[in-house]
Amino acid sequence: MEINGVEIKDTYAEGFGIKVSRILVTAATAKLAKIAATEATGYGTSVIGCPAEAGIDCYVPAECTPDGRPGYAIMICHMGKKALDHELMERIGMCVLTAPTAAAFNLLESEETLKIGKKLKFFGDGFEKECCIDGRKIHSIPIMSGDFLVESEFGYKDGVAGGNFFILAKDQITGVKAADMAVKAISQVKGVITPFPGGIVASGSKVGSNSYTFLPASTNEKMCVTLKDEVESDIREDADGVFEIVIDGLDEESVKAAMKAGIVAACSVDGVLEISAGNFDGNLGSYIINLHDLF
Repeated sequence: MEINGVEIKDTYAEGFGIKVSRILVTAATAKLAKIAATEATGYGTSVIGCPAEAGIDCYVPAECTPDGRPGYAIMICHMGKKALDHELMERIGMCVLTAPTAAAFNLLESEETLKIGKKLKFFGDGFEKECCIDGRKIHSIPIMSGDFLVESEFGYKDGVAGGNFFILAKDQITGVKAADMAVKAISQVKGVITPFPGGIVASGSKVGSNSYTFLPASTNEKMCVTLKDEVESDIREDADGVFEIVIDGLDEESVKAAMKAGIVAACSVDGVLEISAGNFDGNLGSYIINLHDLF
């Protein structure tokens, strides 16, 4: 199978289940909202080592937010409810509450909720108040710049993490260009994030290690361009630029839509040779997303 002359390998991405929350961060200006959203999603590339997987989903215009101010939808993901609760408390409490003019609202309707705002209100030290905005129970916490508004409860659900594809290009710069195009296309799909820096993964990993027992993950030597002559490589001889795009989403269909959009965009770049995907023979997760089935 080919798209614009780019070979789409007959393989699959192996995703895994994760708990997902979706939060709206608003502020007086779009710039301030993005700053708060960026801070709240920092250090969130992979649960292999980071305390959560997190990223910005999309921009939300003022006319679509509860407080009539511009905002950004963000997603924070973790393997379990308790850990996710901790991450929301830390990231909203330390990164959104502290950001100038910012507020935080729930963006995920679910029977399962975390009482983040109900706990954060105690930062008000008895001066906090309760109000209603757009039918939402809101806690108003006095701070130096005014009042910090936070919704009482935030929904979460079972989502899908680890959707992915590899871009194999003729050289590094071409690979970067194609990966950037893919991330831009994926940003138009709501309900997904690409949690790695700039949405692009430079250091694809495998489960465990060939040499060290204490590592939960290590470099995927079969996809390292500088090891093509040293190992049983999965990289074609004419490819010297390899990057991975990893996607987390609210559900499998969102992840599939994002993968499709990203692959099509990457294949529009001259010099991209092949699209593949990462899987671990079922050792990582239960979601099997075949590349050919996306089209």
